[in-house]
Amino acid sequence: MVRICPQLEAHGACTIAQCPEYHEVKTCELCGVFCASFAWYEAHIAGKKHRRKAAGSTTTLHCPVCNVYIYGQRVWEQHILGGAHAKKALQQGLSPAVEPIIPDTLPGRVFCSVCDKHIPEGQWSSHSQNFDHRKKEGYAAYKAALREAEKDKHGVIVSGDADFGVVEILDAKDGVSRSLTIQTTVPSSRLTICSISVSPIYYLLLYRSKPSSRFTVELPNHGPTLFYGRPIAATISVRLPHAGRAEDRLEILFEDIILKQRFVIVRPVTVIIGSRADYELLKPKAPFVPRRRTARQPENDVVPGIKPPSSMAIPYVVTLLKALPPTDLVAVLSEQSTSEAIGHVQRVFLPKTLDTTTYARHFKALLWVEEFRMERDLEHYDIPDALLRSVSSFNIEGCPGGGIGVPNLTEKRPSVLVGDRVLVQKRGAAEGRWYEGGVHVVHQAEVGLRFHASFISGWSPQQRYTVRFKLNRIPVQRQHQALDTAFAPGRVLFPSRSDMPLGQPRLSVSIKLFNRLIATNASQLLAVTSIMRQKPGSPPFVVFGPPGTGKTFTIVEAIKQLLHHNPNAHILATASSDSAADLIAERLISTLNTDELFRIYAPSRYKKQVPDQLRPYTFMKNQHFSTPPISRFKHFRVIVCTCVSASIPYGIDVPRGHFSHIFVDEAGQPTEPEVMIGINTMSDNSTNIILSGDPKQLGPIIRSGIARELGLETSYLERLMGTSMYDAKDGSGATVVKLVKNFRSHPAILKFPNERFYAADLEPCGDKKVIDAFIGYPKLPSRRFPIIFHAVSGKDDREASFPSFFNIDEVVQVKAYIKQLREEYRFRTTDADIGVISPYHTQCLKIRMALMMVADEVKVGSVEEFQGQERKVIIISTVRSSRDFVEYDLKHTLGLVANPRRFNVAITRAQALLIVVGDPSVLSLDPLWRSFLNYVHQNRGWVGPPPTWDTSIPVDENGGFDKGTRETRLVDMNSFSRRMEKLTLSHVQGESDEEGTEESDANVDREWRDVE
Repeated sequence: MVRICPQLEAHGACTIAQCPEYHEVKTCELCGVFCASFAWYEAHIAGKKHRRKAAGSTTTLHCPVCNVYIYGQRVWEQHILGGAHAKKALQQGLSPAVEPIIPDTLPGRVFCSVCDKHIPEGQWSSHSQNFDHRKKEGYAAYKAALREAEKDKHGVIVSGDADFGVVEILDAKDGVSRSLTIQTTVPSSRLTICSISVSPIYYLLLYRSKPSSRFTVELPNHGPTLFYGRPIAATISVRLPHAGRAEDRLEILFEDIILKQRFVIVRPVTVIIGSRADYELLKPKAPFVPRRRTARQPENDVVPGIKPPSSMAIPYVVTLLKALPPTDLVAVLSEQSTSEAIGHVQRVFLPKTLDTTTYARHFKALLWVEEFRMERDLEHYDIPDALLRSVSSFNIEGCPGGGIGVPNLTEKRPSVLVGDRVLVQKRGAAEGRWYEGGVHVVHQAEVGLRFHASFISGWSPQQRYTVRFKLNRIPVQRQHQALDTAFAPGRVLFPSRSDMPLGQPRLSVSIKLFNRLIATNASQLLAVTSIMRQKPGSPPFVVFGPPGTGKTFTIVEAIKQLLHHNPNAHILATASSDSAADLIAERLISTLNTDELFRIYAPSRYKKQVPDQLRPYTFMKNQHFSTPPISRFKHFRVIVCTCVSASIPYGIDVPRGHFSHIFVDEAGQPTEPEVMIGINTMSDNSTNIILSGDPKQLGPIIRSGIARELGLETSYLERLMGTSMYDAKDGSGATVVKLVKNFRSHPAILKFPNERFYAADLEPCGDKKVIDAFIGYPKLPSRRFPIIFHAVSGKDDREASFPSFFNIDEVVQVKAYIKQLREEYRFRTTDADIGVISPYHTQCLKIRMALMMVADEVKVGSVEEFQGQERKVIIISTVRSSRDFVEYDLKHTLGLVANPRRFNVAITRAQALLIVVGDPSVLSLDPLWRSFLNYVHQNRGWVGPPPTWDTSIPVDENGGFDKGTRETRLVDMNSFSRRMEKLTLSHVQGESDEEGTEESDANVDREWRDVE
């Protein structure tokens, strides 16, 4: 039987001839599905179901060249790139890029049509009983029953549109109505309408009572008998005071008096409350079509390009080795699933124990795993049909070059820096010759490249090229270089109590503080004095700085005191990013001149990116940042740089042990190998290491799920603080001091993260004029509680080929809050006072679009972009409103939102007002979010539809709310299916239109680290 595409059914057509867009109908011969337009046809063929049928993502494939079975699409892609496959194809005169054959049957296996995969015969009994299989069976039965129930039947036609579309908020408050017409087309029929009602599609778990619909329906007084030629008009009304969506189900129960038989006709009833103009502006421009990533053929013939002058600006003496990943490790990562690869890497490539002798081997393997993933993720940004234009506007002289526009380059997707490599090839070229372009200029959305002189002979403005971005391996090579050094003392890598020097010296002189406020802060003063008391060669010291506690002020004071009391002190101060390193340098220049402080910048950095006040503390060579002669370099008392640029002193041959102290600020953000670049290359047995940061906030950005699982996401700081030696409750200050005075947030904003993450140790000490600035604000539900949770039942969407989510309903609500803030004259708020955080990249883009000409200067960004920052007002858009709990697990449903560190960073950026916009029915599935929602509701900060659970009941930290909700909805669907089977006059067997997300989409919203 031929199935009808849901998009076709949306037109109210049951056959192709009835479709109003018949001339645009496309047919998928493979699946037997009609699609109502070419755009929806593209969406269908890119969908998971079609792709499974076409290539067998979970089924077994057969290679006609090698006569072998391949398990899974990803393994197939790697198989056809293999040398053995290519050799056999050549021998048989075939192209290596053959299409796989999907076998109808496999020996010893049973094909499960519900799960769309082959099951070993011995496992069939258990498979058919497992929850996932039964879940899919139930969902398929529900969809089939719903499709059948929505059909007109038994001569009865229900006409009219129960989709209210977008209704303006003011209209929704007064109430709006629509009419449906019910009529019979059979003159001799005798029918009555037994009941007509609207009920919620799903019954959520933990409702205190059975939920009621947001819609009401009425029949005229002369019903419920239905006569031929006398249609009945049913009126559906909705009145909602809040923005968002409502989607319920209209059920009309009929009885045929002659047959004594009942049947039901169902219609979906939907409404969106918001701004029509905003929804029109922000709606998806094209249906979501997952990008079909094809594995790259290797580039075996590459003509080298011209490197930028900046690559030779640093006078390196030490050779940087290539440190290429082992081929057997690459094979494992290429050919095995994630779960299989984790076990294989752990067994074969990682040492059994982690100690000083195995430390380098352990982290080198993890770096290669991460490098493999980064290279694969860059494939997403390949440009298949780019035009290369003249680069004269970039002022590149000499060898021929080219310029290309790169979509999303301003968003650093991908992150392209001067010195990177880009490969280009004529589109459609039969052979694999590639030209390498060295990146000389990155300007807004364009990249300026320089190629070998031979490239110009085939170039023309009309020629189109395939463009590939290649990973800049230099940062990875620097980390390998540091790991390969002989420095691996236990007191740095695995400190223990026995490493503590006996008898810490007392200060022989009194301390005169440069920052007098520290004298009033006991924990900051203890941290400074503890650092000064350390004997040479002590274990690392940690300044644990929760949000807003002034950790950077503390380490800057410690640096100044060390320099003042020890004339032989030389300090290397590093940080995870240039902005963090700049902050350290800016706070040091008040007491250090240009002969004492030097700021290292990567040669690829532009002069305009450097703060004006720091430029005198730099050195330039041929218009590029560099280093002065080593004799002068060694004269500086403080060197400030990023963790990766900390390789420069070693590279120019600064002797080991030159620095008496190495500071690492924001030490929770870089990976452990990144932190070790400066420590392993510059330390000797006397060098003291000081780390400052917060392991409860965002850690390293790791793209490889395998590397994350095996520990690369755990920073050096977090690993140390997970040991008993670095227990922050120890008040002696021997190895760690926890800063406890928070100078940022209102007590109500600080209270929840303080209790959740910091054992309630933090003391609110912010400036009252700042933190109380919104007390009494009219939009606060509770005038003394400056937190709002605005409940919005929205819809998360995707568009075109970009898998990042966005939620128009939340965008509209965020915009409304910002307009209110800007218009409230008693609480004057500028764009600079407001920050908007969302974990999803496309949501950030949509919010910026909505704020154009309204509040252009409001910063909108990811959680990563806001770490270390603060605003008077923070608005968080959580985005996820998926209703597909039956199909997906909690991780898929909540995505990036269910991350405790992201949560902690996001809610601790606000000084005076925190507004969170989200769908409570989704967020409450996560124990952390449920606890936060309970906190807000109990303090009367809730806006919108009330919680569907009892907020006074303590939250079970083990979770399981998603499982309970999923099972409850399954019961609801099964009940509906059984009821429809009893009431409908015919039955149609359907199937699940399951949609999935490729594993390769997992990193789409994960930031790219900018490393030199």
